[in-house]
Amino acid sequence: MARTNIKRKNWLKKRVRTKKSLGTLGKLPRLVVFKSNKHIYTQLLDDNKSCTILSSSSIDKTVSKDIKKNTCKTDISKIVGNNIGEKIIKSKKKNILFDRNGYKYHGRVKALAEAIREKGVIF
Repeated sequence: MARTNIKRKNWLKKRVRTKKSLGTLGKLPRLVVFKSNKHIYTQLLDDNKSCTILSSSSIDKTVSKDIKKNTCKTDISKIVGNNIGEKIIKSKKKNILFDRNGYKYHGRVKALAEAIREKGVIF
C-alpha cells in the first residue's frame, strides 16, 4: 500500500513540474492527456476561463466503431488523436500547448501527439 502511495506522490510532482515548464499558460489553449490502463483521454482547456473547450477519449461513441476493430492501445491512441485533431481544426485553433501531464513522451502519448500533428495542429 505504501509503495503505490509513493508512486502517486511522485507522479503528482512530475505533473506540476511539467505544467510549470510549459511557461506560457493562459496565452494558448492547453491539450491535457490522461491515460489509464485501458483508456486514454484528452481535453483542450482554456486556463483563463477555467473551462473545457473540446474533449475526446477512447470511450466516446463517435470513436467506438473504429476502436472495436483495434486491440493495440497505441492504435487506439492514434484514433483518439485523429478525432481530437479534427475537432481542433474545426474550432479554428491551430496553435496549442501540449501538456503530457507527467507522462513520458513515449508509446501511447507519442502516438497521440503525432496523430494530432498530422492533422495540422501546431504545438
